[in-house]
Amino acid sequence: MSLTNTIASDLGLNQASKRHLLWIGATAGLELGMAYTWIANRTNVVRACSPQAAIETDSLSGGPLPSIAILAADWPGRWALRDAVLLSKRWPLLRIVSVASSLVDGRRRSGPVLPGIEEVSWYDFPSRFECWCKDIDAGRPSLLGLPTTARREERLLESIPMVMPAIGRDGNTTTGSALTVSLVASQAVDLDGLTDLLTLAGWHITRSGCGQPELDEPADVLVWDIGSIQSSQLARLRMLSANRPKLAIVLLESFPRGDSTLMALRSGATAVLGRPFMLESLRGTFLRLEREGRTGWQIGKRTDRQSSTRADLGPCPLAR
Repeated sequence: MSLTNTIASDLGLNQASKRHLLWIGATAGLELGMAYTWIANRTNVVRACSPQAAIETDSLSGGPLPSIAILAADWPGRWALRDAVLLSKRWPLLRIVSVASSLVDGRRRSGPVLPGIEEVSWYDFPSRFECWCKDIDAGRPSLLGLPTTARREERLLESIPMVMPAIGRDGNTTTGSALTVSLVASQAVDLDGLTDLLTLAGWHITRSGCGQPELDEPADVLVWDIGSIQSSQLARLRMLSANRPKLAIVLLESFPRGDSTLMALRSGATAVLGRPFMLESLRGTFLRLEREGRTGWQIGKRTDRQSSTRADLGPCPLAR
């Protein structure tokens, strides 16, 4: 299989438009297809069916140096350590990430991952990629630059200046983002944790509560800890999206799957993240909203229906 160049859209930053990403593996299927379609609209993507095919084609064509390699894992054991070694030998400074579908994510407690390779769930990948680009362009190592053998304490210390830009030298918290945030959770303990986390990270919380969100949420972004997506919650989501078309709605779900995520996006959600979530994922979502003018998360090209900002997933056989 030969490499296929995907033309980047104008959604990215200047640095991101010059960045080349190497996608190795499948793009079929709803989950990996959604992740690939988003990233192809964010930056320049080169596809290959295997690491060996990518190396052989690069040797013949002498293409641009990739900055990040994605190993798309559609089933457990899809990639072995030798695949990562092949890429590292060809491009010693290449950052390698594994993007896992739900089938792979479901075995995270029952099977090993590739040593030295960061594994990212398919639903968190777009947001975390946004953070990586931001940190790389700023000359910071980012969480992606830390080896998986680093101790947890070292990772926490390294991540503090990245996820807490709002703490000034005097110790006072300043506004870390121009976005205002409303928080809704099913349980009080989850709400308290979300409130403390986002407040410490510097975001301004305008309202917080348990249950379902109000139809007139007074914020730019609603973070809704939804647990698991139910039909009643989708109905509430559609009402909220119709009443507040410009409100960005970020859902936190226990185990996002392609079909439930697709329904949530079509009902008006801006992004769906997993629980427990990394602050880097939420930060990346906020960065993307600010970069796109707070118009929400889109996979594929943008469409405006009835003056409402929705996600257009483009042609997808599994979504029919």
